[in-house]
Amino acid sequence: MDIGIMFPQMEIKADRGGVKAFGQAAETLGFKHINSFDHVIGANLANRPDWKKPGFTIESDFHEPLVLFGFLAGVTENLGFATAIMILPQRQTVLAAKQAATVDIMCGGRFRLGIGTGWNQVEYKSLNEDFKSRGKRSEEQIEVMRKLWSNQVVDYDGEWHRVPDAGLAPLPIQRPIPIWLGGGANDLVMRRIARIADGWMPQWQPNDETLTDLEKVHGWAKEYGRTPSDIGLDGRLPLAAENSDSWAERTKAWEDAGATHMSIMTMNDGLRGADAHIRRLEEFREAVPAS
Repeated sequence: MDIGIMFPQMEIKADRGGVKAFGQAAETLGFKHINSFDHVIGANLANRPDWKKPGFTIESDFHEPLVLFGFLAGVTENLGFATAIMILPQRQTVLAAKQAATVDIMCGGRFRLGIGTGWNQVEYKSLNEDFKSRGKRSEEQIEVMRKLWSNQVVDYDGEWHRVPDAGLAPLPIQRPIPIWLGGGANDLVMRRIARIADGWMPQWQPNDETLTDLEKVHGWAKEYGRTPSDIGLDGRLPLAAENSDSWAERTKAWEDAGATHMSIMTMNDGLRGADAHIRRLEEFREAVPAS
């Protein structure tokens, strides 16, 4: 199981040196990848008294993941990167495919594109994309991107996309780049994971109830002519200081659940700035040494 890190969006802020130090510390400590989640624009709560997500506003500092990864790939040697997740239907498909291909080249073919459909209508409106069609449209986006990453020339005519005898150059190292899906709150999403995803990035912790969902995904994968091993699993492990004595046990729980990857999370525990987050990474390594 590869162990990596969720980049602490909102908690390192606009600190170029801190971002660099965090990435280099992750590599030095033996972590395999950095994941980052995605919000492009924040809502102004002054005129939205009923807003349900106070952490994602005009005051929330988010680094754009693909630009972030391009920077980190230039200051590290062997780290992999993954969006976990990018809200793909609010982005232009061909442009996102081009950006992902560039990241894959810059990091030596160690990129995974984790995607989801999101919940934030403010972002969809701001990016001029349709919110209601986002689920089905994401499936066509995946099809288009895989073709663009694997072929010099693509001629595609779908419900939402037209690629008129054109292609990307340079192509990525991975052809195609692995596409992982987040979410899984309902059977529709889990069936999509079973049918077309290279991996799953759930937000749950492994227990009897959640592992039942994993069994359902594996069962549906077989119905679609796939095997469970076709679908990777990237678990998340929050590193709250008060639970430090359970970090090793909970890491093993993900490994026992069959996770191919696990990403530790240093966010949401009062840490501020790169140095505090790096220290938490060091504390995890004291509990779970690099193999």
